[in-house]
Amino acid sequence: MEIFQYSFIRYALYALLLLTPLLSLLGTMAVNQRMAFFSDALGHSALAGLGIGLLLGIENELISLIVFGVLWAVCIISINHSGKSSADTTISVFSSTGIALGLLILSRGGSFSKYSSLLAGDILAISRTDLIWLAVALVIGIALWVMMYNRLLLTAVNPALAGSRGIRTRLVEYAFVALVAVDVMLAIRWVGVLLINALLILPAAAARNISRTAAQHALFSVLIGIVSGVAGLITACRLDTGVGAAVVLWAALFYALTLLIGRFRK
Repeated sequence: MEIFQYSFIRYALYALLLLTPLLSLLGTMAVNQRMAFFSDALGHSALAGLGIGLLLGIENELISLIVFGVLWAVCIISINHSGKSSADTTISVFSSTGIALGLLILSRGGSFSKYSSLLAGDILAISRTDLIWLAVALVIGIALWVMMYNRLLLTAVNPALAGSRGIRTRLVEYAFVALVAVDVMLAIRWVGVLLINALLILPAAAARNISRTAAQHALFSVLIGIVSGVAGLITACRLDTGVGAAVVLWAALFYALTLLIGRFRK
């Protein structure tokens, strides 16, 4: 435990304790709605959002990321509802377009090296101000998730039944993807473009293997996310490697274990 004598390690721990519960909760609904690669498309769009923000002269990178991420998410869902292409095709198109557009803008003059940290993230560089914003995001995100949960679950299970109950399914879905977009863009600077999707989906997928109710799915997902975050941070410090990659590998290990447990139960 001597590694926690350093303030930047403690800040990274606090950040993981704030990030993983919210991402794990949102991941349960993304898994239920078969939107596992949706966050991947959002993560790739972060490069485009940052690049467009620079072109427009927006100094605050977080504002550029959040605004562009929400617009990107709404565009993906709107095209999905049009029925002109399958969901996986739309997500793939937006994912590849987002990362290509970002690379095109940010690599002008060979300057992409300044933004390469966005690919893998660096949670050890988090500040006290960042922690405050993450705490606010956690409280607001959980409150919105609780408010929307029943509507989201019914919409995911049976959209026709949800509509007959007076639920505005389109509005609920747009609100959910906007919430996911905001949280992904908040976390992207510390988790990284390449790992954000795994951190969002793996705890939820692992929890689903051993859950028998929706409440268990949410609880196990949060627990797996938190344990993976703490274990990944300690492992990264011991091995002197990237924190994000270590956290994701711990989550993948839990997925493998829960898959075996689920099959044994069956």
